[in-house]
Amino acid sequence: MTSEKTALEELPVAQPLPAFWQAAVCFIGILLLIALGLFVFEISLHALIFLALVWAGVHTRILGYSFIAIRSMMDEGIVRALPAIYIFMLIGMVIASFMQSGTIASLLYFGLDWLDPALFLAAGFVLCSLMSVATGTSWGTAGTIGVVLIGIGDAMGIPLPLTAGMIISGATFGDKLSPISDTTNLAAMSADTNLYRHIGSMLYTTIPTFVIVLSIFTVWGWQYGDHHLPQAHLTEIRSALAGSFRMDGMVTLLPLLVMLGMSIKRYSAEVSMTCSTLLALLIAVVYQDRNGIDVINALWLNTPGDTGIASIDELLGRGGLYSMAWTLLLSIMALALGGILHHAGFLQVLLMRLIAPIRRTSTLIAATIASGLTGNLVMGEAYISIILSCQLFKKVYQEKNLDPAVLSRSVEEGSTLTTGLIPWTTAGIFYTATLGVPTLDYAPYTLLNLLNPLVSIGMAVMGVGLLRSGHYQKTT
Repeated sequence: MTSEKTALEELPVAQPLPAFWQAAVCFIGILLLIALGLFVFEISLHALIFLALVWAGVHTRILGYSFIAIRSMMDEGIVRALPAIYIFMLIGMVIASFMQSGTIASLLYFGLDWLDPALFLAAGFVLCSLMSVATGTSWGTAGTIGVVLIGIGDAMGIPLPLTAGMIISGATFGDKLSPISDTTNLAAMSADTNLYRHIGSMLYTTIPTFVIVLSIFTVWGWQYGDHHLPQAHLTEIRSALAGSFRMDGMVTLLPLLVMLGMSIKRYSAEVSMTCSTLLALLIAVVYQDRNGIDVINALWLNTPGDTGIASIDELLGRGGLYSMAWTLLLSIMALALGGILHHAGFLQVLLMRLIAPIRRTSTLIAATIASGLTGNLVMGEAYISIILSCQLFKKVYQEKNLDPAVLSRSVEEGSTLTTGLIPWTTAGIFYTATLGVPTLDYAPYTLLNLLNPLVSIGMAVMGVGLLRSGHYQKTT
C-alpha cells in the first residue's frame, strides 16, 4: 500500500523536458538497438525490448526522475492500452471456440466452393473490409475470416504474403472507418471533433484509395486464374471437413453472425466477443457433439484437427489464450516502453522541433502522418501515438483554420494505418501470430496501408479534400 501511494505521489513531480540532443540520442538508440538486434544479430525481440526499456529508463533517470516515477510511467503506458489487451486475449479464445464449433470449418468448406482464384484477392479484400466495418476491429477480422482466407489462398497456391497483405488491407479499412472502432473514436475524441465528422473527413482520402487498391488486387488476381485446386484435392478437403464437423451453416455460422450483429448494435467488442465465444462453445458441445471439458480447455490451448490433411489440421488447431502469450508479453513490454517515452517527454521534444519550421498545409499533413509513424516505431502501439500527435498538432491546425477532422484524419493515416507494418508493434505482432506470415513479408502487399497516406499527402498538395473550420471546402 505504501509503495502504491508513493508511486502516485511521485509521477506528477515533472522534471524539465529533455534537451533535443538527449531526446534524439534516446530515440535513435532505441531504433538502432531494435534494428541491429533483430535484423543483424537475430536477437529475440523480447530481449531487445527489455534492453530498450533499460536504455530509456537510464535516460529518464538522468533527467531526475526516480525509479518509482519511471515505473509509474511504465504502468500508465500499459493501463492506457488495457482495452486492447483484453481484446487481445478474447480474440485467442474467439478463434479457438470458432474452430471447435465448426464455424471456421464451415467458412472454409463453403468458401472453397465459391471463391474463384481469379477474383479471390478482390473478393477477399471487399469481404474483410465489410467485416471490419461491421465489427470495428481489424484484429477480429484477421483472427476470424482472415484465418479462413489464408487457408483458402494457400490451398489455391496464392503466395501467403500476398493473401495476408490483402487481408490486412481490408481489415484496416474498417478499423479506420467503423464508428465502433476504438482508434476511430480515440482519434475523434483526441482531436476534439465529432465522430461522424471525423469519418466523413476520412472518406475524402480513403474511398479513392479503396478503389485504387481494389483495382490492383483485381488485376493481380487474374494472374492466378488458372490456379484452381485439382478437383480431386478439392473434394478431399471438403470431404475431410464434412467428416469432422456437421456443416449446417444456419447453426455453425451463428457465432459469427452474433458477433457481427452485436457490433452493429454498438455493444463493446469485449461483450460481443464473449457472447459469440460462449455460443460457439455451446454449439461445439451440443451440435458438434464434442467433449465439454476438451472444448473448454481449448480456450487455453487448442489442439490440431483430425481431418487427416496436415495443413487443414494445423489451421483448425489455432487459437487459445496460450497461442497469444508470446504476443501479449511482447505487447506489454512495448507499452511500458511507450509510457516512459511519452511521460518523460522524449518524443514530444523531437516532434516539437519538427513542427516549428512548418509553413505549408501539405507539409503539415505530411508531418502529422510522419509523427504517427514515428510514434508507432518508438512506442509500439497506435493508441498513445494518436493521443500524442493530436496534442502536438492541434494548435497548429487551429492557427491554419483547418477543421479538427483534418487533424484526426491525418493522425489515423499515420498511426492506425502504419501500426501493422512494424514488426514490434502490437498489431504487427498479432498479424504475424494469427496469419502465420512475418510482418516484413506481408508489408509490401498491404496496399491500402501503404497508399492511403500517400494519397492523402498528394491530395493536400493539390489542395483537395482540405476542410476548413466550420465547413467543408476546397482550398486554393
